[in-house]
Amino acid sequence: MGILPGIFPDRLGDRSMAEVHHTRFPYVCGEMANGIASVEMVAAIVAEGMLGFFGAAGLALPRIEAAIAELGGRCGDSPWGSNLIHSPQDPELEERTVDLYLRHGVRRVSASAFMAVRPSVVRYACRGLRTAPGGAIRRSNHVFAKVSRSEVARQFLAPAPQPMLDALVRKGELTSEEASLARHVPVAEDITVEADSAGHTDNRPLTVLLPAILRLRDEAVEQHGYSRPIRVGAAGGIGTPMAAAAGFSVGAAYILTGSINQCTRESGQSEWAKSMLAQAGMADVMMAPAGDMFEMGVKVQVLKRGSMFPVRAAKLYELYRQYDSLDQIPADSIRALERDVFRQDLEAVWRDTCAYFLKRKPAEVERADREPRHRMALVFRWYLGHSSRWPLEGSPDRRIDYQIWCGPAMGAFNQWAAGSFLEDPASRTVAEIALNLIFGAASITRAQQLRACGVAVPDRLFQYAPRRLHEAVGAAHA
Repeated sequence: MGILPGIFPDRLGDRSMAEVHHTRFPYVCGEMANGIASVEMVAAIVAEGMLGFFGAAGLALPRIEAAIAELGGRCGDSPWGSNLIHSPQDPELEERTVDLYLRHGVRRVSASAFMAVRPSVVRYACRGLRTAPGGAIRRSNHVFAKVSRSEVARQFLAPAPQPMLDALVRKGELTSEEASLARHVPVAEDITVEADSAGHTDNRPLTVLLPAILRLRDEAVEQHGYSRPIRVGAAGGIGTPMAAAAGFSVGAAYILTGSINQCTRESGQSEWAKSMLAQAGMADVMMAPAGDMFEMGVKVQVLKRGSMFPVRAAKLYELYRQYDSLDQIPADSIRALERDVFRQDLEAVWRDTCAYFLKRKPAEVERADREPRHRMALVFRWYLGHSSRWPLEGSPDRRIDYQIWCGPAMGAFNQWAAGSFLEDPASRTVAEIALNLIFGAASITRAQQLRACGVAVPDRLFQYAPRRLHEAVGAAHA
């Protein structure tokens, strides 16, 4: 009938991904917080010619500094980065994290949970802007902006706001030349569209959200006359080769995975948490109050199978909405909280909370002394904060309270891996999973192209089965 050229996994997505970030494959390993996306995970994915981000959110600055120093030594100039998460409760933390990244020469940052472009992001993105001999603008630092809303995407696709640039110049954070060049480039040239994902999410379908952001990208390029390519990647719900192929078919420049990497050998999660994730189905997730944005009513998507966390966290938020202070909560409800949730009296919880904030942010304690409702919020956030650390530590007596960020992609992956070598958590490495997804996406894309040419393609060609690719691909690349 004719000849259809072969499809190679490294040719999926936007070729500028490889040219700008020096990757072999258009694949990104996302920055699961609290070091779940560990140094080992990032190093392993980088070794395969892909991009990985360290999960810096929720970690103290010394630990972040140690991690990026190690990654700099292990990965060198290979593509890697770290997370910069929006911290509405502690904006100074954003600035100190940026200071750290600039000081250590971290060239890629994934900016997540931002509801608007902030000076911290602009300072990082615009530092080092310069003009090449031919007149083109070159940038030293690259922002990967995670977005799930058009209004947020529009801000990252535009040049940095002029008042923000002027303020940074006055503070000596940017030079006049950097601020001048910043008027001609977007804040972020890599936009990660986050659909129904783990953690912070709006639960929007990828096939609805991605085309909308792609359209915004095209409008921004026309409006501002950008000469450099802007890549839009797909994230959220990607746990199988079929989902990866769907993202590329809609126009994604790259794909980013998160939930499925938690159960790999390199993950920072405990073995017990990994076993819980390995048993999850697609419906075994639900939304629960977020610890970092509790008072705002923001929610995160978590694993509900085997954990009472989402139900208990929802109860805490219900009480926070209903009462103005701990003293107003009925005595029987207080006893239930102390017995089942906190496992100690609330005064002890407050003492622990108070000691924590006196070291990190004394203003929170001062405010709690003035505002009983704020004190209640800080006490409730004690549970939400500790519940995300218990699975990392593998605390055996707190398994029922594990807060494990997880999206439906984890269940889809488990279903796809069933009966194969990837069903065993011990065989799940971040590289093996990534290669199966990217090679599988190429195989499925080729089957669809053949079908579009009129070939009667068997349905089984759209069901890519897991196979051992790591050693074979490594040998071929060598």
